[in-house]
Amino acid sequence: MDQKLLVATHNQGKLLEYSKLLQDLPLTLTYLDEIGVREEVAETGNTFAANARLKAQEYAGMTGLWTWADDSGLEVDALQGAPGVHSARYAGPDATDQDRFELLLKELLSHPRPWTARFQCVVAVARPATGIQTCTGTLEGLITKVPRGSNGFGYDPIFFAPDYGRTLAELPTSVKNEISHRGRASRRAKELLKDLLKSDL
Repeated sequence: MDQKLLVATHNQGKLLEYSKLLQDLPLTLTYLDEIGVREEVAETGNTFAANARLKAQEYAGMTGLWTWADDSGLEVDALQGAPGVHSARYAGPDATDQDRFELLLKELLSHPRPWTARFQCVVAVARPATGIQTCTGTLEGLITKVPRGSNGFGYDPIFFAPDYGRTLAELPTSVKNEISHRGRASRRAKELLKDLLKSDL
């Protein structure tokens, strides 16, 4: 029988993304809303790894299920790594993606270019009673002066990928998923799951 894996998200889009990635593994994926988990785990860590581990551990403890949790965001060198773990809440709780990247560009105006930055993602996989393992994915790039492209979300329109000569919002989704921080961390976590499934037989 397939092993059940809880993806610690309320976002069905994220569940579909991970379902596609993990479809060839003997796993049945579920997510928080589907199993009726309403509790929010407070992301009190000051690193992406700490927050991913917190979520994976708490939800695995609550449900008794293998749990996959991630945390990700943007680090800009000129801003000492900000917005970092606050990427999603950078311009306040009700801000739009545009509010967030406009605030970021405003803050960068007094700093010399180039504005080097990276997207980071950490995926944590927790199994009840056996601990947590993490996988990291990083995408290095530059922040542009003006947003470009409409295919993406978050900070994608201002994040320039030098190897491709475009912002993430200008790249086709298939290419973005291939090179993105989340794509890289997820593929590493998939290999980890493969090993865990073998050792669990």
